[in-house]
This record gives sequence, structure tokens and C-alpha cells, in this order.
Amino acid sequence: MRNSYANRALLSLALLGGFILLAPGCIYSDVARGAPGFRYFEPPDPWDSWSVKIGQWQSRQRDELEDTGQPEPAGGLRDQYLLRRSTLRRGVAREVATWIQQEARLHYEADAGIDHWPTLVEVLGSDTEDCDGLELLVNQLLLDLGFPTGEVYRAVVHRPRDDQYHMVTFWFESPGDPWVIDPTGAMVLGMPHMSEVPDWVPLKLFTANDEYSVHGRRPAP
Repeated sequence: MRNSYANRALLSLALLGGFILLAPGCIYSDVARGAPGFRYFEPPDPWDSWSVKIGQWQSRQRDELEDTGQPEPAGGLRDQYLLRRSTLRRGVAREVATWIQQEARLHYEADAGIDHWPTLVEVLGSDTEDCDGLELLVNQLLLDLGFPTGEVYRAVVHRPRDDQYHMVTFWFESPGDPWVIDPTGAMVLGMPHMSEVPDWVPLKLFTANDEYSVHGRRPAP
């Protein structure tokens, strides 16, 4: 039994190594639309090959982060306040999406060789990045602007028809259908819901402290 677990672990790491060397880190191209049906925030499987890379990034990112927690705003005229907060947040998030997609035209460059997920300090110290570096700017900017930490996640997504992988930011304003901010515009332009992007399947959600797998499939047409 112990040898079986060890063999499974070695196989998982070997598969991850092959994926890192061969699979594209991210892409830079087209746009799509579709329907929901995923179960977000499922715990990862023990031998999930993404967990190794996510865990490595989390460890480095936590070492660099300072406490950016914001106090909850005061209430009063509750319904109007919540409506106004939602409107302003959506406006800010759309502005961030427009900004990063414009910056990607000037600063996008795919990793050479091994796909490297940089920390924020590494991104800010560079002038060119691929999707995982540009996406981190979006993710951290939303957190710095006061978006709740339990709503904003880094996300790995997959397009089955050509086996492409990509990294985007998910903002869960509502639990079942997050807004998508794609830093390069390869998956989608603007800020649609995930339900409007049919060609792509979410695989992983994570932050500097948490990791989740996404289960479920889109309903058949």
C-alpha cells in the first residue's frame, strides 16, 4: 500500500513536469459565450498535479504580502448603500479589465521554456509578462481597491477543443457565476460572466492562502 501511494505521487509529479515543459502557459487570442453548471470551491484531489505549482506560488507570495485588510464600511440606508456599492465595484472592475487588456498589447510576452508563475514583486520588477503575470496585477489591484478577499480568485481555465490553458481573475459578486477578467483578451474581452464563455472550462481557483478545484460540466446543448 505504501509503495502504491509512493508510485502514485511520483507519477503525479512526472505528469506535472511534462505538463510544465510541454503545455502552453497561456494564450493570446479569441473570444466566446455560453452557460454555467460548475461546482466551484471543491477541495482538490490528493494527487492533483496543479496543487504542486499552486502551492509553490502560494508559499512565495505569502512571504511577500503585507496586511492589506480593509475595515467593513459603515451602514445606513442599507439597500441604497448596497446598490451603490455594487454599481461602483462593477464600474471599477470593468475599468481594470479595460486597462489590463490595453497594457497586454504593450507588455505581453510568453515565457521562454518552462512556464513560470511570478510573484507580485517579480511582476512589478519586469516589463514583460504572460497571462499569469498580467493576471496577478488584476487580482492584486482589486484586493488593494477593497474587493473582499473571499470574492476575488486567480483561476486556471482550459479550452478542450485545442487543449489550451489560461489564467484569469474570477470575481464572485454572486456565488455561482463569477465575473471573468481576462488580462490578455485571449479568452474573452470586457468583463462577462463565466456563463457567457462556453468554450472554456474552469479547473482551479486559488489565492495566496487557499486552493479549490472546480467540478461539474456545462449542461449539454
